Amino acid sequence: MSAYALWGFFPLYFTLLQPSGAVEVLAHRVIWSVLFLAAVLTVSADWRFVARIARQPRLLGGITLAASVLAVNWATYVYGVNSERVVETALGYFINPLVTVLLGVLVLGERLRRAQWAAVGVGALAVLVLTIDYGHVPYIALTLAVTFGSYGLTKKQLGIPATHGLFVESAVLLLPCLGYAAWLSWRSEATFGSVSAGHTLLLVGAGAVTAIPLLLFAGAANRLPLTALGLLQYVAPMIQLGCGVLILGEPMPPARLAGFGLVWLALIIFTADGIRRARATAAAARAPVAVTAGRAAP
Repeated sequence: MSAYALWGFFPLYFTLLQPSGAVEVLAHRVIWSVLFLAAVLTVSADWRFVARIARQPRLLGGITLAASVLAVNWATYVYGVNSERVVETALGYFINPLVTVLLGVLVLGERLRRAQWAAVGVGALAVLVLTIDYGHVPYIALTLAVTFGSYGLTKKQLGIPATHGLFVESAVLLLPCLGYAAWLSWRSEATFGSVSAGHTLLLVGAGAVTAIPLLLFAGAANRLPLTALGLLQYVAPMIQLGCGVLILGEPMPPARLAGFGLVWLALIIFTADGIRRARATAAAARAPVAVTAGRAAP
């Protein structure tokens, strides 16, 4: 809950980073995330994984791909928040589970059940309704959903612990981000250190703000069943939606509300099917035990 709540309130934090541009914020998220995670790994004395990764070029290539996708996701999110489109960023994370399912079909060759196809169809209808309402394809939402889904798919295939993976991913992006920050300073266009002391501290804090929810999520993933994590994932976009409409004053006209309603309907179908499937699987796993115990009875 802490991880998802922090992610939900992200718009309020990143709004405070204006007038920094999305790419400058991305650069500082990466730079300070590396330093924060390096401190965490130093305390836990767990640096041996770096040598293991360095000896596996294919794994390093996969991490580089994950880092690139994550960078696009982070930059798009900050751009959406700073352009006063928090509601659309929330939409991206609402439709992310449906995109993840489609990636499983297209990339991994998985097969969908009828309820899952129904959820994807309702989700596609929702995107159509929202496209008509916005007057254009909700590209921020779709970019967030596709990049985060692709990031999750890549991470699943790599199988690296969250802290290790995030550190290496951030380290892969470190040099380009340092170069960009230096280039902005050279051109006297950097907001870091030039707006105010508070603004500079907020940019530094972006590293911890980025890393802490991911560390909390990693701890939860090791302790909770997947169905619980699946249900909790909607907490973040619900809070983001509330921040956008209730705090930041973004509009929610009837047509847009109808589009979100279709998204929620798709998620209800998707989640209900997942819970039903999980219960059926658990019951099937218990059945052989019950049969064996019955045969062993006198």
